[in-house]
Amino acid sequence: MESLNRMAIELVDEALEYAEELNIGGYDLDNESTVLDFGLEFDGGIEAGLLLTEIQTAGLATPSYELGELGGATMPYVELATDQPALSLLCSQKAGWELITEDFEGLGSGPARALVAEEEEFRRVGYTDAFDLTALAVETEEDPTESASEQVAELAEVETSSVFLLAYPTASLAGSITNAARAAELATFRLAELGYDLRDIVSATGRAPVAPVPGEERTAIARTNDAIAYGGSAHITVREDADIFDSVPSTAADEHGRPFGEIFDDLDWDFEEVPSDLFAPATVTIDVLGGPTYVHGERDEELVAESFDL
Repeated sequence: MESLNRMAIELVDEALEYAEELNIGGYDLDNESTVLDFGLEFDGGIEAGLLLTEIQTAGLATPSYELGELGGATMPYVELATDQPALSLLCSQKAGWELITEDFEGLGSGPARALVAEEEEFRRVGYTDAFDLTALAVETEEDPTESASEQVAELAEVETSSVFLLAYPTASLAGSITNAARAAELATFRLAELGYDLRDIVSATGRAPVAPVPGEERTAIARTNDAIAYGGSAHITVREDADIFDSVPSTAADEHGRPFGEIFDDLDWDFEEVPSDLFAPATVTIDVLGGPTYVHGERDEELVAESFDL
């Protein structure tokens, strides 16, 4: 497989070239790292959110945007499909990098993770990237700092001038779009957590509503999680049958049925305390090649509509 970072950097170049049309901004830090602002000081937009999603998946997944219905309102939905689920979703899109320094905090996703390749997914897939440029999408309320890019450069073993940080808050249009695009990723990750062989996952498609952008970050975090856990769906094609498929959707979690804002409040917003089985789409269809098709879970659009304040 070609370098995930090389494929992503081609898309980063596109974002820089069309920054004005995408309503995003780009600038260099003093250490020559490049920051692309997808929603901190700039508005971003639909196309910016979709391009950011492509970068997060290293160009190996196709996101699309369409209108649907929710709670009696016309609402946008994002769908994402890939024939390389292990690489695009788990080795790239997954938000697995806690980017924390003395003056910055954010959650990183994207192909830079593949240059470090210390997470379990990389061992199970058998993939490690090597490239001299890298991109990390960072979900944050703060402007990226030099110390943040230096951490990425050090762990990815590249020069600081080779680091591209794509920053956006959850409470932004890009944040709502890229989070809605995670339904397939979360279903694939649940399969991984349950011990399914990632090499037997052939394709993955996910769909979820795009949360309205609130004025406060915690509300945005709660809404984007509700969008997937109660309004999201995924279709996964696999090679081998298994008896764990009913545990993939969020409906299998003991805490299912409660809005994320309530769950987060009870746990003092300590994300590590949230049961991992809640982070999954509401419904999952798993199609076994040459075998049965399983349908599990149920959407709760009333809860999502309430979360969205419709």
